[in-house]
Amino acid sequence: MYFSLIRLRRDVSPNDLIALTNGDAYQMHKVIWNLFGDNPDRKRDFLYRYEPVKGWPTFYTVSSREPNDPGGLWDILSKQYTPKISGGERFAFTLRVNPIRNKRDENDRHHRHDVVMDAKTHLRFKELPEDQRPRIAALVQEAGTAWLKSRESEFGFLIEEDKEKPKVRADCYVQHKLFKDKGPKPITFSTLDLNGFLTVVNPERFIEKSLFQGIGPAKGFGCGLMMIRPIRHREQH
Repeated sequence: MYFSLIRLRRDVSPNDLIALTNGDAYQMHKVIWNLFGDNPDRKRDFLYRYEPVKGWPTFYTVSSREPNDPGGLWDILSKQYTPKISGGERFAFTLRVNPIRNKRDENDRHHRHDVVMDAKTHLRFKELPEDQRPRIAALVQEAGTAWLKSRESEFGFLIEEDKEKPKVRADCYVQHKLFKDKGPKPITFSTLDLNGFLTVVNPERFIEKSLFQGIGPAKGFGCGLMMIRPIRHREQH
């Protein structure tokens, strides 16, 4: 596997990039896919996260192949990604997810529910008087943390909790609507940023599933890539 830092070249302005994509969010999504699209039938074999770093367009990727930029727009720094992790190790993490829950209806059909919207539905949020409605930030925190905790066993980690001082922060909840070329229906999904501390309990599963395969759906739209760093001693308190 490879970890890559991909930054817009300094001689290419962000405005030039917007001109190339017509300022369209779906076209921007296609920019990163083009760096891995060596043939028309290639399936996605990478995870990515987009971040403007000091206002400069930047992607982080984990992939089975090194990215390639035939258009010459990007500076690409790639290195082999072979993490060595033991059980019990602790890490700070950052993760952008599409937080959904699968449910079946009375006809046994699968439906995907955004966990934040689902929480509002259960509370009958719109029916509550305004002074009785919980803060959206509190709903996002509770629903996002619960969503991640429900995946601990599958992905080989335990997130750390402290009732006095929460060690996982869930915020930056955004609902997206992307238009695919001239398709009649938009692509809609939500994203949520999770940051905090975790302990690895199953190293093999953690590396393969959390770090290499990614967590949750919408990976093709920049979700699922978990980035970690070891916790220094002074961060433990």
